[in-house]
Amino acid sequence: MKCLIVQPIHQQGIELLQRAGIACVTPASASMADVAKAIGDCDAVITRNAGLDGAAIAAGARLRIIGSHGAGTNMVDVAAATAAGIPVVNTPGANARSVAELVISMALALLKRTIALDAAVRAGNWNARYEPGLRELAGATLGVVGFGQIGRSVAEIAHKGFGMQVRVYSPSVPAAEIEQAGFKADQDLADLLRNADIVSLHRPGNPGAGPLIDAAALDRMKPGSLLINTARGGLVDERALAEALKAGRLGGAGIDVFSTEPPPADHPLIGLPNVVLAPHAGGSTEEALIRTAVAVAEQVIDALRGERPAHVVNPAVYAHAMT
Repeated sequence: MKCLIVQPIHQQGIELLQRAGIACVTPASASMADVAKAIGDCDAVITRNAGLDGAAIAAGARLRIIGSHGAGTNMVDVAAATAAGIPVVNTPGANARSVAELVISMALALLKRTIALDAAVRAGNWNARYEPGLRELAGATLGVVGFGQIGRSVAEIAHKGFGMQVRVYSPSVPAAEIEQAGFKADQDLADLLRNADIVSLHRPGNPGAGPLIDAAALDRMKPGSLLINTARGGLVDERALAEALKAGRLGGAGIDVFSTEPPPADHPLIGLPNVVLAPHAGGSTEEALIRTAVAVAEQVIDALRGERPAHVVNPAVYAHAMT
């Protein structure tokens, strides 16, 4: 049996597959054209943010399982996989703690002006310590948009670790569940935006729906507040965000995900002084990479052994996918 590894995964995941008698192969590149050329004799495929398009799925004549290294499957053509009777699996929660810690680190970097102060010291500007604007997390209000495993982890770290007040907007989670966790449940996104000092996004992408945080939503945000997006680039109108930052309506932004990855050199957020950027690295800690690689490899092994994997995102295919 053969598994196509579209993009690198941790060696522990590779070794797990190999011990199960599954050979691991790689395409010439992560482009879908190269993936389609390499997938023809593969029984399984594991992909990361490159995803898997319909043409590559159609080229997988022996394909029995598609593994997404991470929780998101928005870059996988799940509809095409479903039509072909191929289950798609993901790894929810494997990187939740790592992404949550990145959110907090971005908030701290912005409030403590970490990058600017580092540059000041290197430039010999010791008097930067007298410039106003440094702030504490303690006592501030965090607005969490989306209450899945990552959103919950961010809320808990912020509240228990830093003494922050937490408000949550998550239409799919009952208000009673949010309140029971010790947080305020907002029924309307606008209420959260108006009251939060820091807004952190944790909603899945919704292709074709447009950005959740557009110019109107940015106008509703508290003056001087921060926006952090470690979820999906399409959730934010990046140009509108850049304008709000330039105008001084917002205090800063932390961005780990972009509508186009990698972002072009002329991206409107690149070069702004009150922005902290990362290359979709929230789940790239050593610990998270091991958990994620092992979780997706175990599901590939289960599927190829004729067993049902733990996290099938298109369960309707399962009845006939393993025959």
